[in-house]
Amino acid sequence: MPNKVFINRRDFIKTISTAGTGLVIGFYLPFKNNLQAAESKSTIEFIPNIWVSVNPDNQVTLTVSESEMGQGVWTSLPMIIAEEMELDWTKVKVVQAPVDEYYFGRFDMGTGGSASVRTSWEKLRNAGAVAKDMLLEAAASEWSVAKNECNADSGYITHQPTGKKLSYGELTRKAASIEIPESVKLKDPNEFRIIGTDLPRTDTPLKVNGTAQYAMDVDLPDMVYAFIERCPYFGGKIKAVDDRDARNVNGVLDIFEIETGIAVVGLSTWAALQGRKNLRITWDKGSNKYPDSGSIYKFFKNRSKKRGAKGRSDGNVKRALKNADTVVDAVYEVPFQAHATMEPMNCVVDYRSDHCQVWAPTQSPKDAQKRVGKMTGFPIDKVKINVTFLGGGFGRRAFNDFVDEGVEVSMYMKKPVKLIWTREDDMQHDFYRPASRHVLKAGLMKDGQTIAWSHSVVAPSILFGQMFKYPIPFKDKLDVVALAGAKEVAYEIPNINVDYKSANTNIPVGWWRSVYDSQNAYANECFVDELAQTLNVDPVQYRLQLLKKSPRHTKVLQLSAKEAGWGKDIEKDHYQGVSCHASFGTYVAQVAEVSVDNEGVVHVHRVVCAVDCGQPVSPTTIKAQMEGSIVYGLSATLNGEITIENGAVKQSNFHEFEVLRMDQMPKIDVHIINSSEAPSGVGEPGLPPIAPAVTNAVFAATGIRVRKLPIKPENLRS
Repeated sequence: MPNKVFINRRDFIKTISTAGTGLVIGFYLPFKNNLQAAESKSTIEFIPNIWVSVNPDNQVTLTVSESEMGQGVWTSLPMIIAEEMELDWTKVKVVQAPVDEYYFGRFDMGTGGSASVRTSWEKLRNAGAVAKDMLLEAAASEWSVAKNECNADSGYITHQPTGKKLSYGELTRKAASIEIPESVKLKDPNEFRIIGTDLPRTDTPLKVNGTAQYAMDVDLPDMVYAFIERCPYFGGKIKAVDDRDARNVNGVLDIFEIETGIAVVGLSTWAALQGRKNLRITWDKGSNKYPDSGSIYKFFKNRSKKRGAKGRSDGNVKRALKNADTVVDAVYEVPFQAHATMEPMNCVVDYRSDHCQVWAPTQSPKDAQKRVGKMTGFPIDKVKINVTFLGGGFGRRAFNDFVDEGVEVSMYMKKPVKLIWTREDDMQHDFYRPASRHVLKAGLMKDGQTIAWSHSVVAPSILFGQMFKYPIPFKDKLDVVALAGAKEVAYEIPNINVDYKSANTNIPVGWWRSVYDSQNAYANECFVDELAQTLNVDPVQYRLQLLKKSPRHTKVLQLSAKEAGWGKDIEKDHYQGVSCHASFGTYVAQVAEVSVDNEGVVHVHRVVCAVDCGQPVSPTTIKAQMEGSIVYGLSATLNGEITIENGAVKQSNFHEFEVLRMDQMPKIDVHIINSSEAPSGVGEPGLPPIAPAVTNAVFAATGIRVRKLPIKPENLRS
């Protein structure tokens, strides 16, 4: 493959004129809005990472470089281009971008951090606007009229004085010769007709009719199937293997050791799985300093007494606490959490002597490509990663360990391999959300002032943990990611101290929906309620007093309280709790309505959610993401936790790691604030407020503070 090509505006005209009979408008993200196009395959093929393709038959194809894992990027991102380009949404075709160094250069293509829309907003608007401008110019040239007499609408250019009309497809050849404009005018948001509306998702028909491709759907000639038996003990390894019974299973082809365990390969999934069940392995458990949850939490407690790395230091907290009329303190704890995506890890790998092709549900395709290249020794252009649809991600699929395994097995077998994880594999070999301990103190005055706030976060570090190694002593460094949502606490308090105390164990940790915000918001918002109770102030009013300089927090808090009927009569034995938190640029407030029965079981009846995510692009997607985040967060609040026993994860499937059941599902009302701010994230911000909203409501119902998740009924029984 030729080297990357960078072309100037005049060269672009020559290039686009050879691109066949279609018009391709590309947008190269890493280089500040450079617009580029493609030469025909007979010379140099150059296709940028995000582009618009218009064919003579008027088919418009929009390419998405993000991984679609149910969050709706196959709809929301094309909507941005379609708006500025004035497309007919019913005629838009969406395709997944290729993972190719030649096409994408240094662009990472990672999907996560609720970043898809917020990092592409201006770039995609410009891409659509430039395409429209060139089509307008082409039509004006075709008719020999002034461009300002032409209008673009629903995939057609109309000459207003005469009524002449041409489709975008009819203008492709002419538009291909138009010079790219130096600048274009973007639409006034008041003129939006696509952005901000509820449009059908582009991936829904594919998933309904069964044509949507997941990695599990990929079947190749001569393909074999593999399962891996991994050591259940963190830090452990294989001591001895007896595979005689396993090899006798009909259909088992081979059994061998790879880096992560013992691979069993068969002619079918059944054969490989039965072969794995017949393995007899003796494990060396290794040395484990913290072999169970009890020892881990004791370790966290000891670490909380040590000096931490400063994340925020406003005023003098120590002096303010000394001068306070009342000092309130509390400790909150949260457990490890598994991702438990509905689709367990899997991939298909076809290793050949001179190239390797992978089909994978990955959030980090460029990382996968680099890893495969390193493992095989192939140059990047000989490694092809096909990004399939993802059956959930939540951060788990940012780690490509399952791709590594598939490559290793395919290289050994010299055949295409479908590698599959079972639910038990997925549950017990995850990169877990870190457990954490939160030590909080606050200074209050008799006149109702809050003069001091201190929050110490004790948690394993993702950045400086097992997956990301830095050549610096971590103990002397600050992991700012671990303080997300703690360091940025928005309450107007003159003296604030936030610090981080690392507490790494040998349990692998990784990104989990909203990551550390899910923990820090729980501690913050529960503690705020404790302060309001101490001051005998309504929890909503107390927050509003401390948020006078944060109008966006204020708006969502007021809206959620209003829509929930805060302070008004509700159903007998029902109680409300409130919380408010900002993450990934988005402001969310929630009011949970709960009851607690005589057995201590918490029933969440209703959640009212108000969200300010800037300019809403796809309201349906926003609502779905808020609802999904609330469900995910309720699972962790009411049911789920990962516990460690004897150096291994105790939970194996959903009977032990419980997710929200249908009869636990509350009514959810989502209210979106109209905003002219640039769009921000929506995939994760709905999760952090739900745990404190529920536990604050539990306090209102029982008078008992829930300072450790998940909520245990035995701790609430009357």
